[in-house]
Amino acid sequence: MTNRFSATENGNGEWRSALCGAASRLLIAFCLAAPSIGNAEPAGSTLTPMPAELEARFALSALPTRLRDGASVYLLDPAKGYRLSRQGTSGIACLVQRTAWELGEHRDDVYYALCYDAAGIDTYLKVIMDTAAMRAEGLGAAELKAKVLGRFADGTYRAPTKAGLSYMVAPLMRTVGPPDMAIHTMAMPHFMFYAPGVSNADIGAKPDLADPRSLLNPFIDRQGNAEQSYLIQMVGKAEKAQILNDEKRLVKDLCGHRSFLCLRAAGHKM
Repeated sequence: MTNRFSATENGNGEWRSALCGAASRLLIAFCLAAPSIGNAEPAGSTLTPMPAELEARFALSALPTRLRDGASVYLLDPAKGYRLSRQGTSGIACLVQRTAWELGEHRDDVYYALCYDAAGIDTYLKVIMDTAAMRAEGLGAAELKAKVLGRFADGTYRAPTKAGLSYMVAPLMRTVGPPDMAIHTMAMPHFMFYAPGVSNADIGAKPDLADPRSLLNPFIDRQGNAEQSYLIQMVGKAEKAQILNDEKRLVKDLCGHRSFLCLRAAGHKM
């Protein structure tokens, strides 16, 4: 939910377009949205580095606990891009994404942890790595977005050719989200299954904010183009509560790192 749940050709994620008009208190309860104090962050601002230990913990929190020991970890040097910090053995790689190319805006307050399997590393993770490097080199947000779309069009970037998934079960993320599709800090752990070219209509999905239970069923999130479409599966209420409980220290440390990463206390009620 970049869950990113981010931009399509009309500026909003496909599911967001369907949901945004029905924004309500139920949505806030589901997403645990924190105050949007990061909305004032200037576009084009320089990325603030994270402490390496905190960044690694946050990146690995995107994975279920039992999968973390074998994962590779990439850390971001805002001046250069990502570097390999830990070589794993499982074929899974994790990082904290800070640049969402599909937004068409460079911000310093976007943070979401995600991990890819082997199929995703060869495809989607390459895009994330390249966009970080191009931003570090000084490429503007609009130019960066055009470059990525061009590379998908000419085949430089491609979608995975087999089934796979991205793990995003971290206790929080900060990116575009409900209720107003601005930048928010949210607790929305989920899994993203690769579904290039698939729409909600294709699978009969009807995500509806008037019924938060509908978000517990699979739906499609189109992230910038059809190639980067994912089938989203939220974790259950009990599993979400367990993640938040298990990651209390991480949540506290992220809040201490930057105030806009704090989850609103009332948001833990559903």
